[in-house]
Amino acid sequence: MYKALYLSPMVPSYNVRETLSFFVELFSFKVARDDGNYVIVYKDNHLIHILNAGTDIGEMEFYLEVDDIDSLWETIKDKLENTKVKPPFDRDYGMREFHIIIPHTKTLMFVGQVIK
Repeated sequence: MYKALYLSPMVPSYNVRETLSFFVELFSFKVARDDGNYVIVYKDNHLIHILNAGTDIGEMEFYLEVDDIDSLWETIKDKLENTKVKPPFDRDYGMREFHIIIPHTKTLMFVGQVIK
């Protein structure tokens, strides 16, 4: 049997620069690689690949579990003016979440924390 070390979603974007800014400015990711149309960002040993998408862009979604969702929300909520977002709410399966459509993509990002 093998051990999976990381899950690295690949996010196809209509505008790589704007999608990169979303992760760097709102979630404090750092750039590991930037080839213009292909970027890898990281935070706390987690990677996200952002790639230039053609007109036939696919859809995807992924989950980012954090340790302090309300603090994160307070930090970014005023920067989401033109972004489709569902503010924090509690789920019946024990998670507090907010949902964001990543700009210039068809990617739904779930951000959550276990309710203590």
